[in-house]
Amino acid sequence: MESVVLNPWSAGDFWLLERKNEPAMTRYLGGPEPARKLADRQRRYEALSAREPAAGRMFRVALAASGESVGSVGFWEREWQGEQVYETGWGVLPEFQGRGLAVAAVRELLAYARAHGSRDTVHAFPGTDHAASNAVCRRAGFACLGEVAFEYPPGVPHPSFDWCYRIGGLGLTGSG
Repeated sequence: MESVVLNPWSAGDFWLLERKNEPAMTRYLGGPEPARKLADRQRRYEALSAREPAAGRMFRVALAASGESVGSVGFWEREWQGEQVYETGWGVLPEFQGRGLAVAAVRELLAYARAHGSRDTVHAFPGTDHAASNAVCRRAGFACLGEVAFEYPPGVPHPSFDWCYRIGGLGLTGSG
């Protein structure tokens, strides 16, 4: 598996957000967002990466060998089923997919969350119809807790799997 590095999201990464907004990248996310929502997302990503590390982070993912940008990965605070957890999400540009880069990026992210985080678990909610993202969760060491009706975009319930990785505390949910 190729090595990746995570770089905190910055103002110069808007181009990557635009690439990730293409139809091929948003097929399982409700389709492309309008320009206004992309600009809001960019502001949120920059603000998240300016906060204390335990609040979460958005990262630009780059190949370790060349520095070439291949996608993004991040985690953020949320409440899920009455528990304070982190949620994670990622995207690898189409021309870099199928090389294990998403798994490598998620593993790096989990190591970062373990070192800097304040919550015990990281959850991912890929759609039940998104085989590639579910495979990333499995290969990164998450445990599948079952199917849930997860809202994404907000207000739109989508059949998803709840994948959980334990970064702190006791228990065997996920492994490193």
